[in-house]
Amino acid sequence: MIVKPRIRGFICTTAHPQGCAASVHEQIDYVQSQPKLDKPLKNVMVLGCSGGFGLASRINAAFSGGAATLGVSFEREASGNRTATAGFYNNIAFDEAARAAGLTAHTIDGDAFSDEIKAQVIATLKEHMGPLDLLVYSLASPVRAHPRTGELHRSAIKPVGEEVNIKSLNVDKGEVMMVDLEPATEEEIANTVAVMGGEDWQFWIDILREADLLAPGFRTVAYTYIGSELTWPIYWEATLGAAKLDLDRAAGEITQSLAQLPGGAGQANVVTLKAVVTQASSAIPVVPLYVSLLFKVMKEAGSHEEIIEHIYRLFASQLSHPETMNLDEAGRIRVDDWELADGIQDEVKRRWPLVTTENLDELGDLDGYKADFLKIFGFGFAGVDYEAEVDPTLGR
Repeated sequence: MIVKPRIRGFICTTAHPQGCAASVHEQIDYVQSQPKLDKPLKNVMVLGCSGGFGLASRINAAFSGGAATLGVSFEREASGNRTATAGFYNNIAFDEAARAAGLTAHTIDGDAFSDEIKAQVIATLKEHMGPLDLLVYSLASPVRAHPRTGELHRSAIKPVGEEVNIKSLNVDKGEVMMVDLEPATEEEIANTVAVMGGEDWQFWIDILREADLLAPGFRTVAYTYIGSELTWPIYWEATLGAAKLDLDRAAGEITQSLAQLPGGAGQANVVTLKAVVTQASSAIPVVPLYVSLLFKVMKEAGSHEEIIEHIYRLFASQLSHPETMNLDEAGRIRVDDWELADGIQDEVKRRWPLVTTENLDELGDLDGYKADFLKIFGFGFAGVDYEAEVDPTLGR
């Protein structure tokens, strides 16, 4: 079949297998062009490994740190006239590239929230890898079936407290508009924390510790976003922020639980990352407009980073040098400093009240936003023939 992007709102329902492979190899090429990590890694697991920050973390751990990696993600194979998910193709491309480079790589497909997948991970580590040096928690799911209660929790992207009237962007139409956002109920807040908070991160660390699969000096990080006060009404001060604050709670409790690891205490940190284009972020009102303005300003300033560049900086300047990490008062590792630099934020805030549908191309980077969105699904890569017939099953 010939695969073209089919977009509905903030969802692309197709993915291009060769394009996704091109994306993975482009990221690997970048990492291999940079200096190797000062402190090589032995065994690394990435939860949410198939795209975005998680995939970039796995690439950095393997191709810059030399690590054996285990990745977990929940993907869909191709069937009938439906392609597989982009993550499915990304995982295959990563596994093949890692093994070609002589690196150990195992990928497990399934619900990382479930006890079944946790047990499968334990068995895989014991048989093939051994104790972990680093666990990256980068899950981005809107739904969680709680493994202990059986309750199905659905997250909600809503303000907390009062209705919010705020500027936003219809990406498909390129239309800047005002939107009214209804406040979340207490139940919606609790459900969002249950899905995106720190409880599952703690479950993972507990089961790995009990299985004696944490190496001396084990480290774990969970990714978060704080961003600009322009987005706080729908992000940091909203349901998402409540969930992200719960990650801070979990990081402290995990660190306490790792205090007695033999050979050196372990450490858990939340990592605050920059704004990027992901399928998850595209679903959040306000964020696409903010990101369009931000990208334009950072590109003009020469400080814009692609996801793989940003995560390389995290690994090279922070995780490889724990003695000099850029920590805030809550103990979070901050690599959003370039985004939040005064000069960048001052200019974004200057443009925010001025931007309209008519001047969006001048003040923002909607074309760049759209291009980044399509690349998530393997579209827009040089050297890929998008008019050619492809096998969406990859012969499987």
